[in-house]
Amino acid sequence: MALDYKSSGVDIEAGYESVELMKKYVAKTLRPEVLGGLGGFSGAFSMAKMKDMEDPVLLSGTDGVGTKIKLAFVMDRHDTIGIDAVAMCVNDVVCAGGEPLFFLDYIACGKNYPEKIASIVKGVAEGCKLSGCALIGGETAEHPGLMPEDEYDVAGFAVGVVDRRDIITGEAIVPGDVLIGIGSTGVHSNGFSLVRKCFDMTAESLGRHYDELGETLGEALLRPTRIYVPALQSIAKAGVRLHGCSHITGGGFYENVPRMLHDGVRAVIRTDSFDRPPIFGLIQKAGDITDEMMYNTFNCGLGMVLAVDAGDRDTVLRAIEDAGDKGFVVGEIVAGDKGVDLI
Repeated sequence: MALDYKSSGVDIEAGYESVELMKKYVAKTLRPEVLGGLGGFSGAFSMAKMKDMEDPVLLSGTDGVGTKIKLAFVMDRHDTIGIDAVAMCVNDVVCAGGEPLFFLDYIACGKNYPEKIASIVKGVAEGCKLSGCALIGGETAEHPGLMPEDEYDVAGFAVGVVDRRDIITGEAIVPGDVLIGIGSTGVHSNGFSLVRKCFDMTAESLGRHYDELGETLGEALLRPTRIYVPALQSIAKAGVRLHGCSHITGGGFYENVPRMLHDGVRAVIRTDSFDRPPIFGLIQKAGDITDEMMYNTFNCGLGMVLAVDAGDRDTVLRAIEDAGDKGFVVGEIVAGDKGVDLI
């Protein structure tokens, strides 16, 4: 019998169907700068807007969603994991003061189920809409024999732009600056390897309702990563120049806060100054995890930490609220060795 690509496990027709199903979601993300449509060999994006900048600098970020994706498999819910993929990239871009411009996704799967792939891309498109960037391309790769048929992985790549004079580098941070945190929606997309050690990753376990959560465990854990682009753009529109910005991702506070600091300044964060979503208490209790390990692994309630001039504190808090987020005064910058103290 003659072999063909489909008999080897790759269904080209399913790939075509996936593209057709996702087109309606992609169309909702388009910006005026996007040239051409979905299906070309490359995505095209006009740079005309950058002509108004004195010294435009491109920013880029790439990431995936880690082992959180296992929950999507167990719960058979695939329409939010794409939001996480976008959030992890655009939050890094905006951390440097940039405006996300466009995004590309990459989905690897054991078998292409068009409706499932379209559902994933629906989430990617939603994340792009929330961050104002266009979804201008992507790739769905079928890997028979390499991945189980019902599993997949998703990653993404974002490009943004900023005028060099507006880049947030942390160099402006001085003792006396106020630290403002922006609330998270939960675990976001980091620490799930530890989460999976605390709970059984079964439909029964994830479907259990907890009174303290007000929802099931799976719903709380799968909640998408918050996208902070509107909040940081609101701050910029209010006329405030951030001295520093840290996206609290893998490594929690101890790894990420120092990334915005320079030698000679230290961050002091009061752990009782912000709301801690109940999911973190449940995780800590289930795994008997120390406070230090919690703050070294999870965001524990803060997705972003900003360093601002003390005189800009109230303006920044109002701008965050105007964007639909919640801000907290969580600490201050002091003189000392580069690092962070949680008290």
